[in-house]
Amino acid sequence: MEDSEATTRDRVRELIIEFGPITAADMADRLDLTSAAVRRHLAGLERAGQITVREDTTSTPRGRGRPAKRYIATPAAHPPAGEAYARLAVLALTQLGAEVGPEAIEEFARMRSDELAARYRAVVEAAGDDVHARAEALATALSQDGYAATSRPIGVTDTIAVQLCQGHCPVQQIAAQFPQLCEAETQAFSDLLGVHVQRLATLAGGEHVCTTHIPVTIPTRAEGMRVRP
Repeated sequence: MEDSEATTRDRVRELIIEFGPITAADMADRLDLTSAAVRRHLAGLERAGQITVREDTTSTPRGRGRPAKRYIATPAAHPPAGEAYARLAVLALTQLGAEVGPEAIEEFARMRSDELAARYRAVVEAAGDDVHARAEALATALSQDGYAATSRPIGVTDTIAVQLCQGHCPVQQIAAQFPQLCEAETQAFSDLLGVHVQRLATLAGGEHVCTTHIPVTIPTRAEGMRVRP
């Protein structure tokens, strides 16, 4: 029974990492659990400092009562990335910058992003020309590599943009000191998707998720709104 409880709590934690901010009701639906069971695990994760609450500030009318609680993961929720490895990588990059200059770190970041783009290019291109489909393919590929990524459409009636969210980053501790890694990764996403993307938030910068804004439609003076090719 204890093993089963721990496994379920891990599933709740992983769901929050991937889809947060997320409500207890959404988690119950996705995991096929009762609301009471989900709240029990949420309480345990809160006590462990692995999740925190973000109040729902959406303008959608909810009737009487308090807004639904939405849960996000804290840094303590993420699997250890290897403290010794992270320290060694930071030391090596620090020395590289001191010996050669900051341009060497930028070149290293570009090399890493080029490798990332090469690894995902076939999967993304197989999705066709639709930007939304390409973003979904990229999110799936990133998740398979441990980034807990999702593609979330934005828009009321028509999808006008997509947010690529990464709930986990294997190099978060290193990127916190060398943001060039995040900048180069953003450029790789832009190259893969064929549109200019914008990084809105990063785990390395202290947010609960890395968020990349991807335009799906663009305004034109003559046509009003046009889908990107």
